Amino acid sequence: IQILHVDDLSSMCDRRPDMFGYTVPLYSRMPSPERAAYQKYYCETCHQLKAGFGLVSTATVNYDMTFNTIVLNAVAGDVQEFEGTPKSVRCVFRGPKADSDIFRKMAAYTVLLTKWELVDDRTDKPSVKTDLIDLTLGRAISKAESMYPEYDGIVGRGFGRLRDMELDGCSDAVRMGKEFGKALTEPLSDIAGDSDFPELRSLFTDLTAAVYVMDAIDDLEDDFMDGTYNPFLQECTDFRNRDEYVRKNLYGLTGLVNGVIGDLQRDYSTVRRHMRSMTGVTDNIVYLGVPESAKNAVAGRSAAKMSVKNALDLRKKRTSTY
Repeated sequence: IQILHVDDLSSMCDRRPDMFGYTVPLYSRMPSPERAAYQKYYCETCHQLKAGFGLVSTATVNYDMTFNTIVLNAVAGDVQEFEGTPKSVRCVFRGPKADSDIFRKMAAYTVLLTKWELVDDRTDKPSVKTDLIDLTLGRAISKAESMYPEYDGIVGRGFGRLRDMELDGCSDAVRMGKEFGKALTEPLSDIAGDSDFPELRSLFTDLTAAVYVMDAIDDLEDDFMDGTYNPFLQECTDFRNRDEYVRKNLYGLTGLVNGVIGDLQRDYSTVRRHMRSMTGVTDNIVYLGVPESAKNAVAGRSAAKMSVKNALDLRKKRTSTY
Protein backbone atom coordinates (compact mmCIF):
# COMPACT_ATOMS: atom_id res chain seq x y z
CA ILE A 1 0.00 0.00 0.00
CA GLN A 2 1.34 3.39 -0.95
CA ILE A 3 1.45 5.47 2.19
CA LEU A 4 3.00 8.86 1.63
CA HIS A 5 4.29 10.61 -1.49
CA VAL A 6 6.79 13.42 -1.09
CA ASP A 7 4.92 15.29 -3.81
CA ASP A 8 1.44 14.67 -2.41
CA LEU A 9 1.23 17.01 0.57
CA SER A 10 -1.72 19.14 -0.47
CA SER A 11 -4.77 17.09 0.56
CA MET A 12 -6.37 17.94 3.87
CA CYS A 13 -7.90 15.38 6.19
CA ASP A 14 -11.65 15.60 6.55
CA ARG A 15 -11.76 15.17 10.31
CA ARG A 16 -13.83 16.44 13.18
CA PRO A 17 -12.04 18.68 15.69
CA ASP A 18 -13.50 16.88 18.71
CA MET A 19 -10.57 14.85 19.99
CA PHE A 20 -6.82 14.82 19.76
CA GLY A 21 -4.37 12.21 18.54
CA TYR A 22 -3.08 10.91 15.22
CA THR A 23 -5.00 7.63 14.92
CA VAL A 24 -7.88 9.41 13.26
CA PRO A 25 -10.52 8.19 10.79
CA LEU A 26 -10.68 9.74 7.34
CA TYR A 27 -14.35 10.68 7.54
CA SER A 28 -14.69 11.56 3.86
CA ARG A 29 -14.04 7.89 3.04
CA MET A 30 -16.11 6.41 5.89
CA PRO A 31 -19.70 5.29 5.15
CA SER A 32 -22.42 6.62 7.44
CA PRO A 33 -22.97 3.33 9.33
CA GLU A 34 -19.28 3.16 10.19
CA ARG A 35 -19.25 6.80 11.26
CA ALA A 36 -22.10 6.00 13.61
CA ALA A 37 -20.24 2.96 14.96
CA TYR A 38 -17.12 5.02 15.56
CA GLN A 39 -19.12 7.77 17.28
CA LYS A 40 -20.66 5.09 19.52
CA TYR A 41 -17.21 4.00 20.70
CA TYR A 42 -16.04 7.58 21.13
CA CYS A 43 -19.07 8.40 23.27
CA GLU A 44 -18.66 5.22 25.29
CA THR A 45 -15.01 5.93 26.10
CA CYS A 46 -16.09 9.36 27.28
CA HIS A 47 -18.92 7.96 29.42
CA GLN A 48 -16.64 5.35 30.96
CA LEU A 49 -14.20 8.08 31.95
CA LYS A 50 -16.95 10.17 33.50
CA ALA A 51 -18.44 7.23 35.39
CA GLY A 52 -15.10 6.05 36.70
CA PHE A 53 -13.12 9.23 37.19
CA GLY A 54 -15.41 12.24 37.06
CA LEU A 55 -16.55 14.74 34.48
CA VAL A 56 -13.22 16.54 34.13
CA SER A 57 -11.48 13.30 33.11
CA THR A 58 -13.45 13.29 29.84
CA ALA A 59 -10.99 15.91 28.56
CA THR A 60 -8.48 13.08 28.15
CA VAL A 61 -10.49 11.27 25.43
CA ASN A 62 -8.33 10.92 22.32
CA TYR A 63 -8.27 9.20 18.94
CA ASP A 64 -5.32 6.95 19.78
CA MET A 65 -6.80 5.37 22.90
CA THR A 66 -10.24 5.08 21.26
CA PHE A 67 -8.63 3.01 18.48
CA ASN A 68 -6.91 0.79 21.04
CA THR A 69 -10.22 0.25 22.85
CA ILE A 70 -11.96 -0.69 19.60
CA VAL A 71 -9.27 -3.25 18.74
CA LEU A 72 -9.14 -4.76 22.23
CA ASN A 73 -12.91 -5.06 22.46
CA ALA A 74 -13.13 -6.56 18.97
CA VAL A 75 -10.46 -9.14 19.78
CA ALA A 76 -11.08 -9.90 23.44
CA GLY A 77 -14.33 -8.26 24.50
CA ASP A 78 -17.60 -9.95 25.33
CA VAL A 79 -19.60 -6.78 24.55
CA GLN A 80 -19.59 -6.61 20.78
CA GLU A 81 -22.91 -4.79 20.68
CA PHE A 82 -24.05 -2.05 23.03
CA GLU A 83 -26.49 0.80 22.82
CA GLY A 84 -25.20 4.03 21.37
CA THR A 85 -25.69 7.44 22.95
CA PRO A 86 -27.96 9.86 21.08
CA LYS A 87 -26.00 12.86 19.87
CA SER A 88 -26.72 15.66 22.30
CA VAL A 89 -25.01 18.68 23.80
CA ARG A 90 -25.57 17.04 27.19
CA CYS A 91 -24.60 13.50 26.15
CA VAL A 92 -21.49 13.60 28.35
CA PHE A 93 -23.79 13.48 31.38
CA ARG A 94 -25.24 10.13 30.32
CA GLY A 95 -24.00 6.89 31.83
CA PRO A 96 -22.01 4.08 30.17
CA LYS A 97 -23.84 1.64 27.92
CA ALA A 98 -21.24 -1.16 27.82
CA ASP A 99 -20.78 -3.30 30.93
CA SER A 100 -17.18 -4.13 30.07
CA ASP A 101 -13.98 -4.48 32.08
CA ILE A 102 -12.05 -3.62 28.92
CA PHE A 103 -13.73 -0.22 28.67
CA ARG A 104 -13.30 0.44 32.40
CA LYS A 105 -9.63 -0.52 32.40
CA MET A 106 -8.96 1.52 29.28
CA ALA A 107 -10.50 4.55 30.97
CA ALA A 108 -8.12 4.15 33.91
CA TYR A 109 -5.17 3.59 31.58
CA THR A 110 -6.00 6.77 29.65
CA VAL A 111 -6.01 8.79 32.88
CA LEU A 112 -2.65 7.30 33.91
CA LEU A 113 -1.12 8.10 30.53
CA THR A 114 -2.32 11.66 30.99
CA LYS A 115 -0.71 11.79 34.43
CA TRP A 116 2.68 10.79 33.08
CA GLU A 117 2.34 13.09 30.09
CA LEU A 118 1.87 15.96 32.53
CA VAL A 119 4.89 14.80 34.55
CA ASP A 120 6.90 14.75 31.33
CA ASP A 121 5.65 18.22 30.36
CA ARG A 122 6.60 19.54 33.78
CA THR A 123 10.10 18.07 33.46
CA ASP A 124 10.60 19.50 29.97
CA LYS A 125 9.23 22.95 30.65
CA PRO A 126 7.57 23.72 34.00
CA SER A 127 4.55 25.98 33.70
CA VAL A 128 1.68 27.22 35.80
CA LYS A 129 -0.72 25.87 33.18
CA THR A 130 0.60 22.33 33.51
CA ASP A 131 0.37 22.56 37.30
CA LEU A 132 -3.23 23.78 37.08
CA ILE A 133 -4.23 20.95 34.74
CA ASP A 134 -2.53 18.46 37.05
CA LEU A 135 -4.46 19.92 39.97
CA THR A 136 -7.74 19.80 38.03
CA LEU A 137 -7.24 16.13 37.17
CA GLY A 138 -5.74 15.29 40.57
CA ARG A 139 -8.70 13.40 41.97
CA ALA A 140 -9.12 11.32 38.80
CA ILE A 141 -5.41 10.54 38.71
CA SER A 142 -5.32 9.50 42.37
CA LYS A 143 -8.23 7.13 41.84
CA ALA A 144 -6.64 5.53 38.78
CA GLU A 145 -3.34 5.14 40.68
CA SER A 146 -5.07 3.36 43.54
CA MET A 147 -7.09 1.09 41.24
CA TYR A 148 -4.24 0.06 38.93
CA PRO A 149 -0.87 0.70 40.62
CA GLU A 150 0.78 -1.85 38.34
CA TYR A 151 -0.28 0.05 35.24
CA ASP A 152 0.87 3.30 36.81
CA GLY A 153 4.30 1.82 37.51
CA ILE A 154 4.67 0.37 34.03
CA VAL A 155 3.73 3.63 32.30
CA GLY A 156 6.01 5.60 34.62
CA ARG A 157 8.94 3.31 33.80
CA GLY A 158 8.15 3.70 30.09
CA PHE A 159 8.38 7.48 30.35
CA GLY A 160 11.55 7.04 32.41
CA ARG A 161 13.11 4.89 29.71
CA LEU A 162 12.22 7.53 27.13
CA ARG A 163 13.76 10.21 29.34
CA ASP A 164 16.99 8.20 29.62
CA MET A 165 17.20 7.95 25.83
CA GLU A 166 16.65 11.67 25.55
CA LEU A 167 19.45 12.36 28.02
CA ASP A 168 21.69 10.09 25.96
CA GLY A 169 20.94 12.31 22.95
CA CYS A 170 19.33 9.55 20.87
CA SER A 171 18.52 10.77 17.36
CA ASP A 172 16.67 7.64 16.18
CA ALA A 173 13.00 8.61 16.42
CA VAL A 174 11.69 5.20 15.36
CA ARG A 175 13.83 3.37 17.89
CA MET A 176 12.68 5.71 20.64
CA GLY A 177 9.05 5.30 19.63
CA LYS A 178 9.28 1.52 19.62
CA GLU A 179 11.09 1.34 22.96
CA PHE A 180 8.44 3.61 24.42
CA GLY A 181 5.72 1.55 22.76
CA LYS A 182 6.94 -1.70 24.27
CA ALA A 183 6.45 -0.25 27.74
CA LEU A 184 3.05 1.28 27.03
CA THR A 185 1.86 -1.98 25.45
CA GLU A 186 2.31 -4.03 28.63
CA PRO A 187 -0.93 -2.80 30.27
CA LEU A 188 -2.79 -3.30 26.97
CA SER A 189 -1.50 -6.87 26.86
CA ASP A 190 -2.81 -7.40 30.38
CA ILE A 191 -6.20 -5.92 29.43
CA ALA A 192 -6.39 -8.33 26.47
CA GLY A 193 -5.95 -11.23 28.90
CA ASP A 194 -6.15 -14.68 27.32
CA SER A 195 -6.74 -13.06 23.92
CA ASP A 196 -3.27 -11.49 23.86
CA PHE A 197 -0.88 -12.58 21.11
CA PRO A 198 2.43 -11.29 19.68
CA GLU A 199 1.02 -9.43 16.67
CA LEU A 200 -1.46 -7.59 18.89
CA ARG A 201 1.41 -6.35 21.07
CA SER A 202 3.37 -5.44 17.95
CA LEU A 203 0.40 -3.48 16.62
CA PHE A 204 0.21 -1.33 19.76
CA THR A 205 4.00 -0.93 19.86
CA ASP A 206 4.21 0.19 16.24
CA LEU A 207 1.22 2.49 16.67
CA THR A 208 3.05 4.20 19.53
CA ALA A 209 6.14 4.50 17.35
CA ALA A 210 4.14 6.03 14.49
CA VAL A 211 2.51 8.52 16.85
CA TYR A 212 5.88 9.38 18.41
CA VAL A 213 7.47 10.05 15.00
CA MET A 214 4.54 12.17 13.79
CA ASP A 215 4.48 14.10 17.05
CA ALA A 216 8.22 14.82 16.83
CA ILE A 217 7.83 16.10 13.26
CA ASP A 218 4.80 18.15 14.28
CA ASP A 219 6.73 19.70 17.19
CA LEU A 220 9.96 20.66 15.42
CA GLU A 221 9.36 24.40 15.61
CA ASP A 222 7.99 24.41 19.15
CA ASP A 223 10.78 22.22 20.50
CA PHE A 224 13.44 24.34 18.87
CA MET A 225 11.97 27.55 20.24
CA ASP A 226 11.46 26.07 23.71
CA GLY A 227 14.85 24.37 23.82
CA THR A 228 13.21 21.02 24.55
CA TYR A 229 14.27 17.62 23.28
CA ASN A 230 13.41 16.43 19.78
CA PRO A 231 15.23 13.48 18.14
CA PHE A 232 15.27 15.19 14.76
CA LEU A 233 17.13 18.18 16.17
CA GLN A 234 19.92 16.19 17.85
CA GLU A 235 22.19 16.14 14.82
CA CYS A 236 20.91 19.32 13.19
CA THR A 237 23.30 22.24 13.62
CA ASP A 238 21.68 24.71 11.23
CA PHE A 239 17.96 24.62 12.11
CA ARG A 240 16.24 27.88 11.18
CA ASN A 241 12.60 26.96 10.95
CA ARG A 242 10.42 23.94 10.48
CA ASP A 243 9.58 24.49 6.81
CA GLU A 244 13.21 24.77 5.77
CA TYR A 245 14.15 21.67 7.77
CA VAL A 246 11.36 19.63 6.17
CA ARG A 247 12.31 20.79 2.66
CA LYS A 248 15.92 19.75 3.21
CA ASN A 249 14.98 16.39 4.74
CA LEU A 250 11.75 15.61 2.93
CA TYR A 251 12.77 12.26 1.42
CA GLY A 252 14.31 11.05 4.66
CA LEU A 253 11.30 12.06 6.74
CA THR A 254 8.76 10.53 4.38
CA GLY A 255 10.80 7.33 4.16
CA LEU A 256 10.92 7.13 7.95
CA VAL A 257 7.18 7.68 8.27
CA ASN A 258 6.40 5.20 5.50
CA GLY A 259 8.48 2.57 7.23
CA VAL A 260 6.87 2.83 10.64
CA ILE A 261 3.34 3.02 9.18
CA GLY A 262 4.16 0.00 7.02
CA ASP A 263 5.08 -1.92 10.19
CA LEU A 264 1.79 -0.86 11.74
CA GLN A 265 -0.20 -2.00 8.71
CA ARG A 266 1.61 -5.34 8.58
CA ASP A 267 0.75 -6.06 12.22
CA TYR A 268 -2.82 -4.94 11.71
CA SER A 269 -3.34 -7.34 8.78
CA THR A 270 -2.76 -10.23 11.21
CA VAL A 271 -4.72 -8.75 14.11
CA ARG A 272 -7.68 -8.06 11.82
CA ARG A 273 -8.27 -11.79 11.35
CA HIS A 274 -8.92 -12.07 15.09
CA MET A 275 -11.38 -9.16 15.27
CA ARG A 276 -15.07 -9.96 15.65
CA SER A 277 -16.39 -6.49 14.86
CA MET A 278 -15.52 -2.95 13.72
CA THR A 279 -13.10 -3.98 10.95
CA GLY A 280 -14.55 -1.43 8.53
CA VAL A 281 -13.78 1.35 11.00
CA THR A 282 -10.27 0.12 11.81
CA ASP A 283 -9.49 -0.46 8.11
CA ASN A 284 -10.32 3.19 7.48
CA ILE A 285 -8.13 4.36 10.37
CA VAL A 286 -5.09 2.19 9.59
CA TYR A 287 -5.06 2.43 5.79
CA LEU A 288 -6.46 5.93 5.28
CA GLY A 289 -6.56 7.98 8.47
CA VAL A 290 -3.07 7.37 9.87
CA PRO A 291 -1.35 7.97 6.50
CA GLU A 292 -3.34 11.19 6.14
CA SER A 293 -2.22 12.26 9.61
CA ALA A 294 1.35 11.61 8.51
CA LYS A 295 0.93 13.78 5.42
CA ASN A 296 -0.42 16.59 7.55
CA ALA A 297 2.37 16.23 10.12
CA VAL A 298 5.08 16.43 7.45
CA ALA A 299 3.32 19.28 5.68
CA GLY A 300 2.95 21.23 8.92
CA ARG A 301 -0.83 21.04 8.92
CA SER A 302 -1.29 18.70 11.84
CA ALA A 303 -3.83 19.78 14.45
CA ALA A 304 -3.86 16.58 16.47
CA LYS A 305 -0.91 16.63 18.84
CA MET A 306 -1.52 14.02 21.52
CA SER A 307 -1.57 16.29 24.55
CA VAL A 308 -4.32 16.86 27.07
CA LYS A 309 -2.73 20.24 27.79
CA ASN A 310 -3.33 21.24 24.19
CA ALA A 311 -6.89 19.96 24.35
CA LEU A 312 -7.66 21.95 27.46
CA ASP A 313 -6.03 25.20 26.41
CA LEU A 314 -7.09 24.92 22.73
CA ARG A 315 -3.50 25.62 21.72
CA LYS A 316 -4.18 24.49 18.18
CA LYS A 317 -7.75 25.76 17.97
CA ARG A 318 -9.50 22.48 18.63
CA THR A 319 -12.84 22.19 20.37
CA SER A 320 -13.99 19.48 22.75
CA THR A 321 -17.59 19.24 21.61
CA TYR A 322 -19.03 16.43 19.50
